[in-house]
Amino acid sequence: MAEIKDPENTIIMELKDGRVVIELLTDIAPAHCARMKELARAGAYDNVVFHRVIDGFMAQTGDVAHGNAEKAFDLRRAGTGGSDLPDLPAEFSRIPHDRGTLGAARSQNPNSANSQFFINFTDNHFLNGQYTVYGRVIEGMGHVDAITRGEPPANPDRMLSVKVAADA
Repeated sequence: MAEIKDPENTIIMELKDGRVVIELLTDIAPAHCARMKELARAGAYDNVVFHRVIDGFMAQTGDVAHGNAEKAFDLRRAGTGGSDLPDLPAEFSRIPHDRGTLGAARSQNPNSANSQFFINFTDNHFLNGQYTVYGRVIEGMGHVDAITRGEPPANPDRMLSVKVAADA
């Protein structure tokens, strides 16, 4: 088990196969980290599906408007929304998109990230400098690797719960 050094800046995500622990990179992307904690504390990520999962690339989730499998769920709309909060300006850094890093999903506009994010299955350095990196999986990457593939998957996996470790 990974040691949680900073519970206030650590996310615990429960998937069907087990716990995933994510260390937030607050010194690199403070606004993105604050947004993830705010939405986690509000329970907004609970039951949100992984709507775009590409083998050898990444697993995308976090559409809190249309991706909650328990609230008027429509798989065709999952991935098209965000939260009611304003979009975030990009916080690009020199941190590479390595296996296990969290990247902020966005539209063509670099300043359009909101609630959606992806976890890299592999090193995806072609994304470097184009998408904000704001966390890294420190435990449970095997559970991420087991997420059902598809764009969208016919029966998508979901984040059962997402909590800030300090609150868990």
